[in-house]
Amino acid sequence: MTTRHGVRRPSLLLVTDLGYQARGRRYCDEDIFLSSRLREAFDVALCHPRDAAALLDRFDAVLVRNSGPVLHYPEAYEAFRARAVELRVPVYNPLTGQGDMAGKEYLVELSRAGFPVIPTVDRAADLGLLPEAGEYAVKPKLGADSEGLRFVAGSDIGAELAGEADGVLLVQPRIGFRYEVSFYFVDQDFQYALYAPDPERRWVLEPYAASAEDLDFARRFIVWNSLPYGIQRVDACRTAEGELLLVELEDLNPYLSLDRVGEEVREAFVARLTASLASMTG
Repeated sequence: MTTRHGVRRPSLLLVTDLGYQARGRRYCDEDIFLSSRLREAFDVALCHPRDAAALLDRFDAVLVRNSGPVLHYPEAYEAFRARAVELRVPVYNPLTGQGDMAGKEYLVELSRAGFPVIPTVDRAADLGLLPEAGEYAVKPKLGADSEGLRFVAGSDIGAELAGEADGVLLVQPRIGFRYEVSFYFVDQDFQYALYAPDPERRWVLEPYAASAEDLDFARRFIVWNSLPYGIQRVDACRTAEGELLLVELEDLNPYLSLDRVGEEVREAFVARLTASLASMTG
């Protein structure tokens, strides 16, 4: 803890990759903005994810933000997790997430359990559990940002997977949808929603007025994940029939698209995040 103007302030290590290249988006701008605002309540330092493990013992808490897909630095990420547990340094989000933080296995589990998700299997023998489709999406279970994603004709899907090891790939029917929508939460509290009216332009987002039914859908996955605190983004698609299906539960370092919301919403988010971090470090 440090002292500034007679007030003891917690120190916060914000883990981010300011050089990460995302398609059509500048993730670094979001973290520069957040760090400037969080300095009102914390002593903040930024570091690259490869440096986080070595710096943990100097801070009261860690906030993992736009640090890029961990598959780009798996050894450093595992070292960070182990060191955080060893030092008992609070990490935001907690390292117990069951969503993307733990890989994509949860999509298979939720599909088997009957949750409203895009039907998903990870074994060739289970292809019969999927609805018939003209095309199937095939992607690595440990992938990110659509890396390795390919589409396979329905007539070819069995042969395509014949030589693949079980548990490595995810297979889903290619869903025709009206739009994608994301719901953003801090702790258990809904903050805002954004959607992409044009399915071909995923990150051209606009504010979305979530209905009570929409929020019931999104909260079902927040409750399932059972994180005690943290930022989560529930990504879904609206099918041609009007149903919402889960696409992804991002609970590690969800991009927030704060530049796509109004000032009032953005300020409310910052205030809620600050309060959540203060509760964690207090």
